[in-house]
Amino acid sequence: MTNFTRRNTLGLMAGAATLPMLGTPALASNKITVGALRFTSHAASFVAYERGYFAEAGLDVEFKFFQAAQPMAVAIASGDADYAVTAVSGGLINLAEKGATKVIGGALSEEPGIDGQKILASDAAFQAGLTSPAQMAGKKFAITQAGSSFHYMGSKIAQAEGIEMSFTPLQKVGAIIGAMKSGQVDAWSIVPHIAKPLAGSGAVHVIGNVADYIPDYQVTTVFTSAQNAANERAKTEAFLAAFAKGADDFNAALVDRTAGDEAAEDMVKLIHKYVYTDREYEKAKPSIVNGAMRINKGAALNMTSVQDQMDWFKSEGLIKDSITMDMLVDPSYVATM
Repeated sequence: MTNFTRRNTLGLMAGAATLPMLGTPALASNKITVGALRFTSHAASFVAYERGYFAEAGLDVEFKFFQAAQPMAVAIASGDADYAVTAVSGGLINLAEKGATKVIGGALSEEPGIDGQKILASDAAFQAGLTSPAQMAGKKFAITQAGSSFHYMGSKIAQAEGIEMSFTPLQKVGAIIGAMKSGQVDAWSIVPHIAKPLAGSGAVHVIGNVADYIPDYQVTTVFTSAQNAANERAKTEAFLAAFAKGADDFNAALVDRTAGDEAAEDMVKLIHKYVYTDREYEKAKPSIVNGAMRINKGAALNMTSVQDQMDWFKSEGLIKDSITMDMLVDPSYVATM
């Protein structure tokens, strides 16, 4: 196994069934760092922490927050974080090919009947006639980096519509929001807890749904270092079990709405400790509720979707044709679909 420092992982990036809740395992070290974004879609980790599920599993958790997916993959590979949730990206796959990272489960998913990621037009583009994805030919579609989930979504939409458009890399979600508001880019796709408030303000307009173009899309995955996946099984199983329990609570409260109004309110208050912390609760609440997409039960992984994503990365020349699913995924931890 290759050892990866922060420097050489950055170099690599540039080149590029329900789980049972375990009893407290005998762990070599119970302290772990969990990488996360301050998004509602990362709520399973926040719930597992706040409700003591990580502690019950014998884990002492500290969060490390990021602003994009690829830096999180670097942190996992270099050992700055132990477990994380992120979209499949070219950088993540390339690090997996080098023996640095491994996908071990699934998280956020597009699901029929559940409000999902939105396709957006800037107000300037909308006023000029961009009112549906079919009209995005020749338009500027915002992405964080080449090989990001935004790049994948935009390309799949363009392919389905039989059009070509340009992709504008802006590195961070905040920069994309600013560019959409100013009309420097024309279109974007993003989770509903960001899309809906922007649309409500009039800064952008919803012109479509990602699920109409990529049904059953495995939006984010749970991943860790290849070393943890291979040699820290008790710790990894403990993390996934606690994460899955947090996801169950989240889905019951805000997705399926089977836990009742009080539980839903409690869940929103819990998530607000991590998401939209710069807003008063009443202003943050609608955005948090709007972000309630399904998190896979038991951290089950949609392998068909992951394979489709890998095939797209290969078709774009963003990863080597020789990279296999076995290099990216360890399917021994969760149920697969």
